[in-house]
Amino acid sequence: MVHFFSEGIDFALPHPRKTSNWIKSVISIEKKTLIDLNYIFCSDAYLHQMNQTYLHHNTLTDIITFDYSQKSKLEGEIYISIDRVKENCITFNRPFDEELHRVIIHGVLHLIGYKDKTKADKAGMRKKEEACLSLRK
Repeated sequence: MVHFFSEGIDFALPHPRKTSNWIKSVISIEKKTLIDLNYIFCSDAYLHQMNQTYLHHNTLTDIITFDYSQKSKLEGEIYISIDRVKENCITFNRPFDEELHRVIIHGVLHLIGYKDKTKADKAGMRKKEEACLSLRK
């Protein structure tokens, strides 16, 4: 199951069923099984506090993924700062819907096992994000 929540902000994901089906299709293509996936949309302040508390980073970020998966069975919580997504739209000159979906699938790709720590990993992650975005209907 894929669930969408908001914490401390007034945000509702447009077309949640369509987005959920897209996420499920990406997971299926990657030959993984979805158990439970919770998306929590929040503010910069909320995610910054989580970043400090759980990762000991004093920086803003657009996403934090908590992975509870076991082998090929995906389970996790993905926190997304809507403030950062809006800022990314300006920085990268992208529509909000596209940037939001990029961040949404970025978290899933981390759960699947894709990394983005090195330059090569980042390039691979971007390529995979683009491939996943092309699957949206």
